[in-house]
Amino acid sequence: MYTLDTRRDTLYIVEYMETYNLAKITKAVYDSELKLFTTTSLRNITEINKESSLFNLISRLIKNNIFIKIERGKYQLAKAVVHEFEIANFLYDASYISFESALNFYGILSQFPYEITSATSKKTIDKKFQNKVFAYTHIKKELFWGIEKKNNFLIASPEKTLLDQLYLTSKGIKAINLDEYDLSKINKTKLKQDLKKFPQTTNFKKLLESVL
Repeated sequence: MYTLDTRRDTLYIVEYMETYNLAKITKAVYDSELKLFTTTSLRNITEINKESSLFNLISRLIKNNIFIKIERGKYQLAKAVVHEFEIANFLYDASYISFESALNFYGILSQFPYEITSATSKKTIDKKFQNKVFAYTHIKKELFWGIEKKNNFLIASPEKTLLDQLYLTSKGIKAINLDEYDLSKINKTKLKQDLKKFPQTTNFKKLLESVL
């Protein structure tokens, strides 16, 4: 029967077991095929329910360059290639890419925006990650539609994006310079259909005159 005679032996066994467990957990993380994780999703994958043990594990995953911390409770797999629009969706739920970022994505606006812009039914807020600003602007819940899934992220359709921008410009929240826009990429028939779902304010109608 083997007995531990020294503190060195004890530490060696502990370190070995920790390394072994981390390797098993890392494999489970990669096998999940997820690129973005919350503490809840990691708990489900590892089946570690004790909060202190879970946060200790997360610290080790970050220390070993397996995870990158996005913000408290949200993490990215370090080796994964993740589109910044995916991160925008993940950072603040009940949101979708719209406004300047979506206009640029569709080639309607050639100028690349500094911020990653999203619409949200929650409160307006800015978040930062890896030197990028993720800007979320509140819209009414009634306007939370016209969303498509592309490349694992949610984004407004070209027509809904333009209407989002015009509507918030009419309210003094956004700004627009239509001379910089390539409106040939907009389906005018669909635009008119989507327009019916927006409040028909005087300022909004004025802006639309130069588009329709």
